[in-house]
Amino acid sequence: MNKQTAASATGTSVDLRVEMAGLVLKNPVMVSSGTFGYGEEYSRIYDINRLGAIVAKATTIRPKHGNPPPRVVEVVGGMLSCCGQQNVGLERFISEKLPFIRTLSVPFFANVAGEIVDDYVFIAEKLCAAGGIAALELNVSCPNLQQGGMAFGVDPAAVKEIVAAVKKISSLPVVCKLTPNVTDVVAIARAAEEAGADALSLINAPLGMAIDVETRRPKLGNVVGGLTGPAIKPLALRMVWQVAQSVSVPVIGIGGITTAEDALEFIIAGATAVQIGTANFFRPLAPLEIIAGMEDYLKKHGLDNIKELRGSLELPPARGGH
Repeated sequence: MNKQTAASATGTSVDLRVEMAGLVLKNPVMVSSGTFGYGEEYSRIYDINRLGAIVAKATTIRPKHGNPPPRVVEVVGGMLSCCGQQNVGLERFISEKLPFIRTLSVPFFANVAGEIVDDYVFIAEKLCAAGGIAALELNVSCPNLQQGGMAFGVDPAAVKEIVAAVKKISSLPVVCKLTPNVTDVVAIARAAEEAGADALSLINAPLGMAIDVETRRPKLGNVVGGLTGPAIKPLALRMVWQVAQSVSVPVIGIGGITTAEDALEFIIAGATAVQIGTANFFRPLAPLEIIAGMEDYLKKHGLDNIKELRGSLELPPARGGH
């Protein structure tokens, strides 16, 4: 009797648990920042405690009203958005959002955004002291106002500075979320790891734009925005594969994941967990469908544990010649 038949005969279930940054997630399916609110919104649809983890929308020191509309436009294979990190701010997040978050059994990650390094440190200190948060995810795609507005995440030195500063004061695991808008994502990933990041999440949204040919105006109020959805999956998958081979810390794959097959591709490429983003908008139950699909895949292929699949990509033999 082979492993698959034995598992079916005994009725044993597969193990989707993953260990990451000192945490144990019941499954590798997370939901990404900016697509799931603060969790309470989706709790009206299904039991969100069934997820592996939840990542809140970005938190800044002061409330942000976001960019002028229109902020979202549909494009082939996805959407462009430029919401401008609209959020309630640190004080209201702690007083208004954390009480609900503390009632959850699922690990809850806070996404931290800032304009200078001290912003990240200040927010991290307050959130660590507040309780109810399982980990911090640092959004380094924000403009660095001390360096002329260039995004922190495109500069290895800036990424290292932010991660090291937060790690110095944080009692929580620190995850660094990487931008794809760079020449060498591996260099950025290594800088974050060297600074002490407990895990890396990638990718954030690549920049894009759309034009209304009738008015000859940008379709977004901010002209450019982040491209998300199925269109970016091949780009994200390639970057996750490259980074997973180059660092020793866990990697969380993000980008265009809408099905269990999509998620499994990221796991096979080396990701420890995945985050579901845009799919939450057009198919709210997608995360639960993906969890179920992962279980079915493991059973079908006679695998007992999701860890057996991680980094199992088989590359074709190297070819000679030029």
